[in-house]
Amino acid sequence: MQAWQVHQLGEPSEVMRLQDVERPVPGDGQVLLKVRAANINFPDALMCRGHYQVRPPLPFTPGVEICGETEDGRRVLANPALPYGGFAEYAVADAAALLPAPDALDDAEAAALHIGYQTGWFGLHRRAALEAGETLLVHAAAGGVGSAAVQLGKAAGATVIGVVGGAGKAAVARELGCDVVVDRRAEDVIAAVKEATGGRGADVIYDPVGGEAYTQSTKVVAFEGRIVVVGFAGGTIPAPALNHALVKNYSILGLHWGLYNTKNPKLIQHCHEQLTELAARGAVKPLVSERVPLAGAAAAVQRVADGLTTGRIAVLPSLADGASA
Repeated sequence: MQAWQVHQLGEPSEVMRLQDVERPVPGDGQVLLKVRAANINFPDALMCRGHYQVRPPLPFTPGVEICGETEDGRRVLANPALPYGGFAEYAVADAAALLPAPDALDDAEAAALHIGYQTGWFGLHRRAALEAGETLLVHAAAGGVGSAAVQLGKAAGATVIGVVGGAGKAAVARELGCDVVVDRRAEDVIAAVKEATGGRGADVIYDPVGGEAYTQSTKVVAFEGRIVVVGFAGGTIPAPALNHALVKNYSILGLHWGLYNTKNPKLIQHCHEQLTELAARGAVKPLVSERVPLAGAAAAVQRVADGLTTGRIAVLPSLADGASA
């Protein structure tokens, strides 16, 4: 089979190589899956660079979420068991963690209704207890993680403010349903959010960026507000001033979605049922901005790494080389 492999760490476009390799052999409790669609996530780029908390042995195949097909023909969602990741024709996953792919979504959309949406659901509902009528601010609102949070926030009855970088991403955020869109490249984020909220600020802030975005969050979080720390796509890990959290009476909530797989896996299943129901009634629909063939995976991972994409890019091994959708 064909698979992308990383033999040394560095930029995805430089270290990912498409090679002919043997199909992986499942271990105890694992299954072999034919990859129907593999979704590109920022952690894929971080793993190529050696900057992610999970460091699979070299060589490894990136790709942390897929829509796959079992030997008996079932469509399932899975997080491949590294080093046999999803940017390949076949991957390996733990049998106990497979989730049924929603009938309402195609393969690429289904693959995208996993990590990003599960993270959003746990962040907004389990950690921040977002309520209808509250104001939710989402950083990087047009990205893969942010777009999921925007849709989930709207589905929960919140007023959603999306912060983006650039006019193109602003247009995407509006299409996703943001009530207010702030272009950080053209506007003062703090002033714009305060104006939009009548000076009150946002009740819940969803931050996959870190750095300056986190600093902005502390300036616009409402009384009894909650800042959900999801990641540091901006490259800088902030050092929170806890005296500021005390004086302004807000909470800083960390979210590591992967821990639920070991600490409380039943919640993963419950969340998937909620997401499947939302997808069935059209309340959420993953934004797949591009579908590329297997040969295009390295270049696509690099674009995600460089922050040049909106929504999700899906890799479809069945798609002919040179084609995109």
